[in-house]
Amino acid sequence: MGMTTFDIAVIGAGSVGNPAALFLAQRGVKVLVIDRCTAPGQGENKAAIGGVRATHSDPAKISLCLQSVEHLSTFQEVYGRDVGWKPGGYCFPVFDDAIERTLKSLLPTQHRFGLDIQWLGAAAIKEVVPGINTENLRGGTYSPGDGQVSPLMYADACWKEAVQHGAVYRFGETVTGITVKAGRVTTVTTDKSAYSVGAVLNAAGAGARRIGALTGLDIPVQPDSHEAGISAPVKPFLDPLIVDLRPGPDGKTANFYFGQNREGQVIFCYTPRDLFIGEDRESTSEFLPIIAQRLIDLIPAFRHLLIRRVWRGLYPMTPDGVAIVGGVDGIEGMYLGVGMCGQGLMLGPGVADCLASLIVDGRPSIEESVFADLSFKRDFSAARIESLK
Repeated sequence: MGMTTFDIAVIGAGSVGNPAALFLAQRGVKVLVIDRCTAPGQGENKAAIGGVRATHSDPAKISLCLQSVEHLSTFQEVYGRDVGWKPGGYCFPVFDDAIERTLKSLLPTQHRFGLDIQWLGAAAIKEVVPGINTENLRGGTYSPGDGQVSPLMYADACWKEAVQHGAVYRFGETVTGITVKAGRVTTVTTDKSAYSVGAVLNAAGAGARRIGALTGLDIPVQPDSHEAGISAPVKPFLDPLIVDLRPGPDGKTANFYFGQNREGQVIFCYTPRDLFIGEDRESTSEFLPIIAQRLIDLIPAFRHLLIRRVWRGLYPMTPDGVAIVGGVDGIEGMYLGVGMCGQGLMLGPGVADCLASLIVDGRPSIEESVFADLSFKRDFSAARIESLK
């Protein structure tokens, strides 16, 4: 009996692989999705805090995330499945001159690529962020079109919709081999089976490098462990997600960010000054005291919050902080959607749509010149880590 044949094998049922399966299946492509976990979104996807913003400084990220916001904010309307979408935008409050100059300098690029964002004075920021500490508050940026989504609700809804459109999922299988003959992908082998394929999309998140090595590719993605937490529900009072770009006085944190989800829980995270390279997902003793102090300093009423739990997830990092999206020279049928750098949930649908367009129509869904910045063959030594984390 011969192998089952598919047009494409998508490796990873997470923030990129799941919507890619949906968009490809909608276009009539015979899709196989392989994931070593037992359900969709059970890798790094479920560790996300749910923020979805097009508020970036990098043109490619702006373009991709605008597509993501459109997809996620209308998912229930289009497909009839609830993904926990909560509108409310993103707000970057500003307390010093340097950050104010940086954010204002980004506005022309953000506007040019279609982002709805504006600078607000201190009085307006006080209304957008009730209870904010106003000491030295200078104002801030606000992008009302951004929002939040439930990572697990979206993963489940996207999977079900992809299956309804014909995609086939194989959970609990680990990819062990990818065969390339005459410069073209032909077969994907797992620990349980083998599949004849015309193309492969590497959407393996933190495992992208291992999958790349199966065809001799050295994909510069390494996992960086980040911690987050969530409170018990409180009365809804906060519409946007907040990003405080100031480094922490603790000497261990860069920016920190938080929001209140649709259920009233406050969900939060910070960016460590130093990377935690590796796959350690154990919670640390220092995270909660540090983040608690930062939350209380910014919104004093947070001193009453009851924290429900904390966790850690992996950021698949590239050297320059920008995703790798597109085809691979020399291997026909090999595509990459990797290195989301901790922004997979907000980038995923846009990256997936871009790849579906590239695979089916031969061109990306964003400007070609912007798309080129995501190429696997780019110079990764260039310092491109964006100013907005």
